[in-house]
Amino acid sequence: MRRSTDRILTTHTGSLPRPDDLVSMVEGHDQQELRDNTPFEQRVKEAVRTVVRQQADAHVDVVNDGEVSKVGYSTYVTERLTGFEGNSPTRPQVEAGDFPEFYQQRVIGSATLKRPVCTGPIEWRGDALVKRDIDNFKAGLQGVSVEDQFMTAASPGVVWNFLENEYYKDDEAYVFAVADAMKHEYRAIVDAGFVLQLDAPDLAMGWNRYVFADKTIDDFRSVAEMHVEAMNHALQDISADRVRLHLCWGNFEGPHIRDIPLARILDIALKTRAQALSFEGANPRHEHEWKLFKDHKLPEGTILIPGVLDSTTNFVEHPELIAERLTRYAELVGRENVMAGTDCGFSTFARSQLTVHPSITWAKFQAMADGARLASDQLWH
Repeated sequence: MRRSTDRILTTHTGSLPRPDDLVSMVEGHDQQELRDNTPFEQRVKEAVRTVVRQQADAHVDVVNDGEVSKVGYSTYVTERLTGFEGNSPTRPQVEAGDFPEFYQQRVIGSATLKRPVCTGPIEWRGDALVKRDIDNFKAGLQGVSVEDQFMTAASPGVVWNFLENEYYKDDEAYVFAVADAMKHEYRAIVDAGFVLQLDAPDLAMGWNRYVFADKTIDDFRSVAEMHVEAMNHALQDISADRVRLHLCWGNFEGPHIRDIPLARILDIALKTRAQALSFEGANPRHEHEWKLFKDHKLPEGTILIPGVLDSTTNFVEHPELIAERLTRYAELVGRENVMAGTDCGFSTFARSQLTVHPSITWAKFQAMADGARLASDQLWH
């Protein structure tokens, strides 16, 4: 994994705006329903090529395929794993009790999202599909100069968070079954020469899940510990310097008063077999948490990828603000251990109701590049 050796490198969380016609192909589907859809597959190839070049043009240093082949960053696994069918019921988040009208609007707005249920044994069947994603990304990188490349994959815990279990005896059996299956995708991404990003918002956002309404934070920490154990089980043959972890509190503009403090989960997240940690650092609920790293000793070699762009607002951050955010972290953990990132993805599910307009997404990336340049001038000169 590349470090910021002579300047602050820039990257992002994964999902990027999809073309409107591609969104219309997948709207209201789960991933299984798109298999062997030739027009969809051809459009994905074109979209990957375009989104890679858009990232390079916006001066993003560490790029990916934009997740354009996926209906959702977690629900796509139903195409690659056996055992899923139907549609999970919509469950209210704990915070919804304090803001019922707001959350009712959110439920209506996400009505087109399908979340199949685990109703049978989970086994891996995705070799051809992950190879297709890898081949599309490699083709899209041809003729494009970037510092590094990554691909995202669902963590076992985020599958637990979004897809209900009606088959396995308990959560642990379910999560480890997912880990045993998904390790094939993790290995394929790393073997292809890409950095693997594991998406694990369950480590933070999971505290707002309905099952924790009457539980303690210690109860949640125990579940998070189990999810990290499952990730490490799946990563046991992969070097930590080829893995980065993303955690977040839910990529939506809302109250977020239920969000668990980073201080209560950071120690658990850092147990993951991952060299780099990507997390929210720009939005009004979590920007202050940079101060945590004044006293928290990081494991040797850890890279922080704090969000310096809020992925839920159409405000374009000023480059000087981005530079301030980056220098805060660099002065605490070392400039070579910091990379500029985003709070979350800009199109986590393939729905047309995007919070941030696509044109503004790319303006934000340009601002991030400008801010990283300003921070680099301060830190290296």
